[in-house]
Amino acid sequence: MKVLITGAQGFVAKNLQAHLRERQDISVFLFSRQDNLASLKNLLAEVDFVFHLAGVNRPENTDDFRTGNTDLTKFICEEVGLLGRKTPILYTSSSQAEFDNLYGVSKLAAEQALIELSVVQSVPVHIFRLPNVFGKWSKPNYNSAVATFCNNIAAGLPIKINQPDAAIKLVYIDDVIAQFVAVMDGLVAGDPFVSVNPVYDTTVGKLAAQLYKFRDSRETLITETVGKGLTRALYSTYLSYIQPERFTYEVPKYEDPRGVFVEMLKTKDSGQFSYFTAHPGVTRGGHYHHSKTEKFLVIKGAACFRFRSINSGEFYELFTSGEKPEIVETVPGWTHDITNVGEDEMIVMLWANEIFDREKPDTYAMPVGTEA
Repeated sequence: MKVLITGAQGFVAKNLQAHLRERQDISVFLFSRQDNLASLKNLLAEVDFVFHLAGVNRPENTDDFRTGNTDLTKFICEEVGLLGRKTPILYTSSSQAEFDNLYGVSKLAAEQALIELSVVQSVPVHIFRLPNVFGKWSKPNYNSAVATFCNNIAAGLPIKINQPDAAIKLVYIDDVIAQFVAVMDGLVAGDPFVSVNPVYDTTVGKLAAQLYKFRDSRETLITETVGKGLTRALYSTYLSYIQPERFTYEVPKYEDPRGVFVEMLKTKDSGQFSYFTAHPGVTRGGHYHHSKTEKFLVIKGAACFRFRSINSGEFYELFTSGEKPEIVETVPGWTHDITNVGEDEMIVMLWANEIFDREKPDTYAMPVGTEA
């Protein structure tokens, strides 16, 4: 399939191009404001699908609303109509089309031209009235408040909030592109107006607060719930504004004659991740917990784990190494230790089900001893 993307230099178009490049069955043709209408006319005669993403939302001259939104769309409609090829057109309108402002009026007029083409000549038309779109490559101080906030906070610059309680509706760029591709593939049919889900409702103040938590997580090591929903999408977006020289950051390292201990990541409700090393012959541990639990994974070296029930005195011993991925769990009420029984340094990953609390560590020293 040959597809055309107008507004090829825009934020949404760049993301769309990245996704379409992953498809072996798609050839992409581009049109941007630097190109002339003659080239656009030639492209329309060749392609099988049009992503009409070009538009103007912050012009220096207000007349550009009409020329960049309404007139360009009418030109495409006229050319497609003359060709008689019924080439499907997907158009990115705006939620502002519902309001009486210059931008909204120009977008509404573009929609009307497309709907007329659809009714009169049965050309498939798909119109997206998008709210605020956010994601990687969005332009600060232009595309959205999310882009501006992410850019400034990541760079250590101030942000300005006039109304913290101001409501804002957001859609994430990956969700937008997924729906675009579904339309192109014929998986979405029906009304000319197509929506993107989910739509996230938040406020300007909450948005800024969340982004500051992302920034601070490098110091606290406490991650937000970045695996789902709006927080996931915002975190991905925030990280896209981190400059290469800040791709890395240091975490505390605690070192003693036994080896080192390094905390990597903490969660609000699912514990923390760390690793430690031990020199040959070194034993670490020798304590028990009432409620805390841990998972150990030896990734280098050879280890002997020993356990003793603090209640019955039952003893248990096991051996594991980096040669075989094997999780060893500590059980409440069993004192335990780990000894490097290899000839090289041992490296062990560790997960604990709760963040270490120095005031209430739930860690009590008790030697394991030897098997009776």
